[in-house]
Amino acid sequence: MSSNTGNKRIKRHKRVRARVFGSGSKPRLSVYRSNKRLFAQIIDDEKRKTILGVSDSVLKNGKKGQTKTGRAKSLGLILAEKARGAKIKKVVFDRGGYKYHGRVKAVAEGSREGGLEF
Repeated sequence: MSSNTGNKRIKRHKRVRARVFGSGSKPRLSVYRSNKRLFAQIIDDEKRKTILGVSDSVLKNGKKGQTKTGRAKSLGLILAEKARGAKIKKVVFDRGGYKYHGRVKAVAEGSREGGLEF
C-alpha cells in the first residue's frame, strides 16, 4: 500500500468519524483491517474507553481452509457474543474509512447474526 493510498483512507476515516459517535447507550463498533489481521472494538466515545475488543488471532491463527472473509464473519459472531455478555445490544458501525464490502461487510453481517443491532 502506498502512502498516498493510506492517506486517502485516513481522510475518509476522518469524514466518517465526524458523523459517527458512540455513546454509553449506543457505543461505536470500529473495524480495522491489515493485510493479515482484522481487529474490531466496541468503544464508548463519551468516556473515551474501549469497552471490548477482539482480533481474528483469537480464532486459533485462522482455521485451515477458512478464508479471510470467513474469519471476519466468525470474528463478528465472537464480538456479538462478548457484547451480549457486556449487555450491549445496539451499536453504531464505524467502517474505518474502508469500503463496505469484503471483510468489513463480513464483520458487520456476523455481528448482526450474533444479535447486535446497527
